[in-house]
Amino acid sequence: MDWNRTKSIFIVVFLILNIFLYSLYVNRYNEAQSVEVTGEKTIDARLKEDNITYGVLPHSVDSATYIKGKVHIFTAADFTDSNQQVSFVDGKFEGKEAHVDLVNPIKLRNVNDDASFTEFVEANIKEGASYGLWKVNRDERFAIFFQKTNNRMLYYNKSGLLRIQWNANDEVTMYEQTKLDNIEEVEQQQSVLPPIQVIQALYAKGLLKPDSHVEHMQLGYSTLVYLTQTQVLLPTWEVRVKLSDGEIEEYFVDAVKGMIIEIQEDKQEVEEEDWGV
Repeated sequence: MDWNRTKSIFIVVFLILNIFLYSLYVNRYNEAQSVEVTGEKTIDARLKEDNITYGVLPHSVDSATYIKGKVHIFTAADFTDSNQQVSFVDGKFEGKEAHVDLVNPIKLRNVNDDASFTEFVEANIKEGASYGLWKVNRDERFAIFFQKTNNRMLYYNKSGLLRIQWNANDEVTMYEQTKLDNIEEVEQQQSVLPPIQVIQALYAKGLLKPDSHVEHMQLGYSTLVYLTQTQVLLPTWEVRVKLSDGEIEEYFVDAVKGMIIEIQEDKQEVEEEDWGV
């Protein structure tokens, strides 16, 4: 038996087999891509039929991770400014929520300019730059800030809030604050759904109404687990939708699993809290 000839035949056979398997793989991959593109075209067509539009979407984020933080316990040592008189909502000498009255109210630059609230917070509140402006209610004269980490907001987390109040003379008279410390990642990186898939998920749930426009999307965190001293948060897409009548609806979507997150109770508690004034 000619061993060299036999060996050559085996090499040629295996080469042909590898080429066949590779071509089969390429064909199946292309078929899968074709099915995915077709599906996207279908959802886009349905969005178009309902006149649901969206502008430039944010850049996709490849991955993110769950985070955790420890609830900060405020003491008088956190407030050294003589213009600030502090009391604690849940304790006499310390507490998770600080209430601060300004002895001499501080004038806001321009209450019609959102940037003036951020300027006040960064200039007058310790670690004020770690909070981002979320909502301004000019009728009731208060503004709500959410704590941030890596430039991503912690949506409606009761342990990461800042609320300021001003008077009829556009002067800030008081603020209330909670804070999370030692924020860190707790799991390996997870793949994040791209913005277009989040829109598709909302549409599939029937949450996007005809003639509406997705005007804003942003990645942040929402609370997964409330513990006494620790909070666990998950990556979350915030989506704001403008309806045909001009009303704004907001949705929060688990950025990893695509599930709609219900935070209505937290939202109501944050926005309707009694200021005690």
